[in-house]
Amino acid sequence: MKLLVVGASYRTSPVSVLERLVIAPADLPGMLQRLLAQPYVGEAVVLSTCNRVEIYAAVSGFHGGLGDICTVLAGHAGFDVPTELASHLYVHFDGDAVEHTFKVAAGLDSMVIGEPQILGQLRDAYHSATEADTAGRLLHELMQQGLRVGKRAHSETGIDRAGQSVVTAALEVAAEHLPGGLDGRPALVIGAGAMGALSVATLSRAGVGTLHVTNRNAQRAARLAEAYGARSVDYPDITAALRDADLVVTATASPSPVLTRELLAEVSTARAGRDPLVVLDLALPRDVAPDAADLPGVVVLDIDRLAEARRDHPASADTIAVGNIVASEVESFLGWLRGKDVAPTVAALRGRADDVLTAELRRLNQRRPEFTDDQRADVARTMHRVVQQLLHSPTVRVRQLAQTPGGDQYAALLRELFDLDIPQATHADAVPEIGGEA
Repeated sequence: MKLLVVGASYRTSPVSVLERLVIAPADLPGMLQRLLAQPYVGEAVVLSTCNRVEIYAAVSGFHGGLGDICTVLAGHAGFDVPTELASHLYVHFDGDAVEHTFKVAAGLDSMVIGEPQILGQLRDAYHSATEADTAGRLLHELMQQGLRVGKRAHSETGIDRAGQSVVTAALEVAAEHLPGGLDGRPALVIGAGAMGALSVATLSRAGVGTLHVTNRNAQRAARLAEAYGARSVDYPDITAALRDADLVVTATASPSPVLTRELLAEVSTARAGRDPLVVLDLALPRDVAPDAADLPGVVVLDIDRLAEARRDHPASADTIAVGNIVASEVESFLGWLRGKDVAPTVAALRGRADDVLTAELRRLNQRRPEFTDDQRADVARTMHRVVQQLLHSPTVRVRQLAQTPGGDQYAALLRELFDLDIPQATHADAVPEIGGEA
C-alpha cells in the first residue's frame, strides 16, 4: 500500500467548487465507506473544512487509487464526469503525501499560516475515520505522526504567536472597508458552532460595539452570547439585527444561503446613508447567496476574497523553522515506511529457513531412528542456532539499509534471490488504538 492525498483548497479551487465538495458531518461516514468500497482504496481519512476538502488514502496503485477517489469526489459534488473536477484538484503521492500531511498539520498550508484550528480539524477527521474503521496501519501512523508534528510546530516555534485565525485575518480585511476600522462598530454573528464561537470570541476582543449572536437554535445562541457578554437575537428577528449592524460574520452549516439577495437588498435600502454593511461569509457552502455580491451598500467577503487578500504573504523566521521541523519529520517517517516494507520480507526469509530446517529434521529422524529424544532435541537446538547466526547479520543489515533512500531495493533483492512469496497486507492489519502524543 502507498499513500495518496487528493484534495481541493482555497489555493486551487474557487469557493463555488469548494462548496460543492464540502462534506457535512452527517455525510462523512457514508463518504468513508464509499471510498473503502473502491477496488484500489484500502484505507481512507476525509478532512473537510471551510477552505479545503482532502482525502488521505492508502492505495494499492497510484492510477487506480487516483481514479477511484476522483470518481467518488465527482459523484459527491455532482459533476457528471471526474475530468470536470480534475483541474481543481491537487495530488500528492508517497513521500510528497507525507510532506503535505505534515505541512497541513503544522499550519503551513493554511490561509492564515500557523492557525491552530486545522490541527483540531485534522484530529477530528482522524477520529471519524477510526470510528468508521477506515483507517488502517498506514493512516494510523501518518495521522498520529502528523498530529505530533503539528504540536511540535506550535510548542517549539512562535508560528502562532499572533494568535491569528481565519476570523482575525478576515476582520483585518473587513476593517479596510469601514472608515475608522472596527472600533465601536455594532456587529452580528450568525451561527453558534465552532466557527461562530471563534468569531464571537475574536470580535469581543477586537473592541467592537454592541455584539449580537443569532442561531436557529435559540438556546445555543443564548449560551454563546452569555459567555462573552454579548446579546442573543431570536432568529426570526434577523432582519432587524442586520439593519443595526455594520459588520456581520456568518458561519452556519446551512446547505443553502441564509442571507439571500432579497433580504440583503431590503437591509441595504433601510441602511441608506450609512457606511456599507460588511458581511464576512466564512461558511462552506456559502451563507450569502452569490447573486448578492454586487448589491450597493453591501460588501461581501467570502473565502475567495479572503484568499486573494492573504496571497503572497512573506515567510517569517518561524515559518522557516516549522519548515525545517517538517522536513526532518518527513525524512524520519519515510525511513519508518521503508523499514516497514522490509519487515514482511525478513519474516518470509526466516519462515523459509524454519520450513527447510523442519523438513531436514524430519528426514534425519526417519534415517536415524536409534536417536534418543535428548539427542534429537540437541541436534534440533544446534541446527536452530546455526540458522539464526547465519541470518542475524544480513537481516539486521537489510533493516538498516531499508531505511535509507532507495532502500526498498534490498528487500526486493532478497525476495528475488530466495524466491519469497510476500502476502499483501489487508485492512485487517489496522492498528486499533489512537496512541502516541497526538
